Amino acid sequence: MSGGPGIRPGVLGEDPLPGAWTPGGPPRVWLLNLAGLRPAGSTNEDQAAGEPLGAALRDHDRILDPAERERAAAFVRDLHRDRYTASHVGLRLLLGAYLATDPAEVVLVREPCPGCGGPHGRPAVAGAPLHFNLSHAGDLALFAFADTPVGADVEQLQPADVVEEVARVLHPTETAELAALPAEQRPEAFARCWTRKEAYLKGTGTGLSENPSVTYVGTGSGPASPAGWTLSDVEAVPGYAAAVAVANARVPHAPHGR
Repeated sequence: MSGGPGIRPGVLGEDPLPGAWTPGGPPRVWLLNLAGLRPAGSTNEDQAAGEPLGAALRDHDRILDPAERERAAAFVRDLHRDRYTASHVGLRLLLGAYLATDPAEVVLVREPCPGCGGPHGRPAVAGAPLHFNLSHAGDLALFAFADTPVGADVEQLQPADVVEEVARVLHPTETAELAALPAEQRPEAFARCWTRKEAYLKGTGTGLSENPSVTYVGTGSGPASPAGWTLSDVEAVPGYAAAVAVANARVPHAPHGR
């Protein structure tokens, strides 16, 4: 089953913020270019971001919760700290818009892990009418929102030696597909496959605790969607690939005995 053509995302900092969440329709997907964003600075007067993103980045100490601030402070390199801070401010800005609330008032929680039941499953906002996921790589952050569980992944294209090494752990059919391609086409095909796989595994909440060889998602121009899910590629910038996975709506079961 193909996920169809790639999704064209909104661009946070360029496109208007969304309105309150309305159920129905495809996932809402956003990209944020992290290059040049320096939320760790004191004033960010030269911030390369439009309002309200620029204002939110300048107010990041108030907007992020204590756990996020602690995580940001733990990064050794300023670049990694700035990327983490900007992507999480962006997430809160979008959630605040969809939930019609101050981004600082968004309370993030973790759903139970589907494997062990521990409190480290998918991120969520308790009681919210939407699901979300965040991914970032290099200078890009990817955000996805949907009515049902959703996973997102963005990756930079990897050099040929990395592709050759990691391709061995994919589904056997995916490994064979890559081997059949001309060498110059493999990095892009591998990136398509890996982002689809990561998006699906993040959506299920299992992450890479499931071996990448188990589920087939394909390396070609259209993704193969696992049962119960819809995979879609996302239009990114040159040098990157991105994908989202959304759980298909389920028909509620009648209570036992009816």
